[in-house]
Amino acid sequence: MPKDEYLRYVALGDSQTEGVGDGDDLTGLRGWADRLAETLAPHHPGLLYANLAVRGRLAGQVHDEQLAPALALRPDLATVVAGVNDLLRPRFDADEVADRVESMFAALTAQGVRVATVTFPDVATLIPIARPVGARVTALNDRIRSAARRHGVVVAETASHPVVGDPRMWSPDRLHASPLGHARIAAAVAHALAAPGADDSWTHPLPDPRPAGPVGWRQATGELRWAASFLGPWTARRLRGRSSGDGRTAKRPELTPVFADGRPDGLAESRADGLADGRAPERH
Repeated sequence: MPKDEYLRYVALGDSQTEGVGDGDDLTGLRGWADRLAETLAPHHPGLLYANLAVRGRLAGQVHDEQLAPALALRPDLATVVAGVNDLLRPRFDADEVADRVESMFAALTAQGVRVATVTFPDVATLIPIARPVGARVTALNDRIRSAARRHGVVVAETASHPVVGDPRMWSPDRLHASPLGHARIAAAVAHALAAPGADDSWTHPLPDPRPAGPVGWRQATGELRWAASFLGPWTARRLRGRSSGDGRTAKRPELTPVFADGRPDGLAESRADGLADGRAPERH
């Protein structure tokens, strides 16, 4: 099989890879990994895809729960994105988290798998009160880059472009990408993998000017409203030792065809629309 021909793609990770922020639990989650599979499928006939990601998982949990099943599926392409949930915990150890991620890199690449990952943006650009987390993000990104170099893992540098800080790229909770954000992440990984037709357009600013944000008391009110709606419940779950992923399992644990009907008709046009204006292309 040629080096760049993929027959089995497996995604490992947490809520971002599961697709939270792109769809919902009633209509179904899409997310960047689904979008990446849809992008690759027309160029890799017969591509099968599994998504083992579960929201709320720490890097160690992704390693312990998802690595063995991923290896058993014998992928030739895998994406590994984990560590954001660790960043937000009081006791964060960048070396420990990176070691767990690197262990996944090592195990997969040793089996001949092409592996891709992403770097993380500084959440303080969207959540001012999370400014102290910025140093953690930098530390983890540096370690992920180093581990990736050691194992020949492809890195999509999603952290280093201003468009990533555009609020329209994020869902109202500011922790998960919006449909437009998921589309850009998929395009970034496709570009890093040198997929046919992929380019750096995902790094470009959104076509319309960024809306002016609130200032003064309106900004403070908005921060308080966000904290009450999202930060408070998130913190309460952690204090009770709970996670948003408790009781959940992978949405796509087995390798199956990317498209339910086997046909990617209309995909290219719908992807272009989604990248341009943020509308979520229709599911196939």
